[in-house]
Amino acid sequence: MLIDRAAVVARLAAAGCVAPDEEADALLAAGPDDATLAAWLRRREDGEPLAWLTGTTTFAGRALHVAPGTYVPRPRTEDLARRAAGALPPGGRAADLCTGVGAVAAALRAAVPSATVVGTDRDPVAAACARRNGVATVVADLAAPLGGDGAWDVVTAVCPYVPTGEVAFLPRDVQRHEPRPALDGGPDGLAVARRVVGAAARLLRPGGRLLLELGGHQDEALARDLAAAGFTAAEPWHDDDGDLRGLTARRTA
Repeated sequence: MLIDRAAVVARLAAAGCVAPDEEADALLAAGPDDATLAAWLRRREDGEPLAWLTGTTTFAGRALHVAPGTYVPRPRTEDLARRAAGALPPGGRAADLCTGVGAVAAALRAAVPSATVVGTDRDPVAAACARRNGVATVVADLAAPLGGDGAWDVVTAVCPYVPTGEVAFLPRDVQRHEPRPALDGGPDGLAVARRVVGAAARLLRPGGRLLLELGGHQDEALARDLAAAGFTAAEPWHDDDGDLRGLTARRTA
């Protein structure tokens, strides 16, 4: 290619990319020709996610297919995937609601190969990505097609949890490009999470685990809903800065 790496790094840095060297290498490796690379570079400067351009992202050490318009999995979600894998027994059953491109579900399949892992998502484009990433995925609203037999071991969900009034405070590029339905969780950020709790209560066996990604003080706000749905032993987890990242709760008998 005729496009100089140093020039690409400089343009990405000027656009505010936090890792311009790594992004430049990813674009140069994936770009089939100079014209495509030049177009990608302009789109990246405009804030489009790198994964939309290259078609892949890395999650839990594995490459995932990502399509333009889909939510790009975040590294912070890897902690939820690890915790869910620890709760999923060999030969068990896991449902990943709001699976998106299937990041969590694919990680569970890799960690517990003998388990049955199914994802659901309302977005057919995201569901197609999840299938390409090796996840059996149904285009559906939460757990509607999975029944309520109370025989699942683990339910996971990275559902939208940003309060509507706080979406405007997200990074400009996220607001401009990433799908709002994957971000906006309603007035308190828990509109979808509350529905996930109800769906998980119908899916999970006694002792089964629900794992949700959350933020702020949403673990406290969700406590009453969890108790009413028959969950106990809710345990939040936090990142190294002390910020809430999610919670796990156990389904009682």
